[in-house]
Amino acid sequence: MTQEGLTEASQVASADAAAAVAPVRKRPKPGERRVQILQALATMLEQPGADRITTAALAAHLQVSEAALYRHFASKAQMFEGLIEFIEQSLFTLANQVMEREADPAVQIQRILAMALQFAEKNPGMTRVLVGDALVFEHERLSARMNQCLDRLESLLRQAYKALADARGSLQPTVDAQAGASLAISFVLGRWHRFARSGFKRMPTEHLPACVQTLLK
Repeated sequence: MTQEGLTEASQVASADAAAAVAPVRKRPKPGERRVQILQALATMLEQPGADRITTAALAAHLQVSEAALYRHFASKAQMFEGLIEFIEQSLFTLANQVMEREADPAVQIQRILAMALQFAEKNPGMTRVLVGDALVFEHERLSARMNQCLDRLESLLRQAYKALADARGSLQPTVDAQAGASLAISFVLGRWHRFARSGFKRMPTEHLPACVQTLLK
């Protein structure tokens, strides 16, 4: 074989080897990139000093262009709406299951409170959405939607407290239900806030059984 032939064969072999070593970049499945963007946003919300996350910072975190983000979301507000949708689906799927499966209203209250606090504990970044910190500089409709979510949660608790008051023979079940649900949702919000303010060090479920028993008295 000539020197030229050796050179050509060497180049082909090198190209084949490089192709074998180079990782094949798979194209994300439909919807997969949206999920990745939302996961990245939630992760960034867990970081210290994440007062306001820009699309440029989010794109850099994902190692994509800002244009790539806007192929999946029309705006950053839509990204936060995606997080709120995840929160709503997670909380109310579980809360409604509790209301359907548990006949004892005291157990309903206990499990709904535990579920709400455990959700925050498992999703620290989402906690900043729950308490509104992450929405301060965003579109006002996001805060309004988050408030509606909390109102729905309080309404479920009020329903359970009303059943509990009726079972106990309360002379003012409606008033007791309103007071109980208001106190319970305030407890949840307080634990969420403390969790976020402590840099996610003070767990929302701290001393939960004893606290719930106090809320049920």
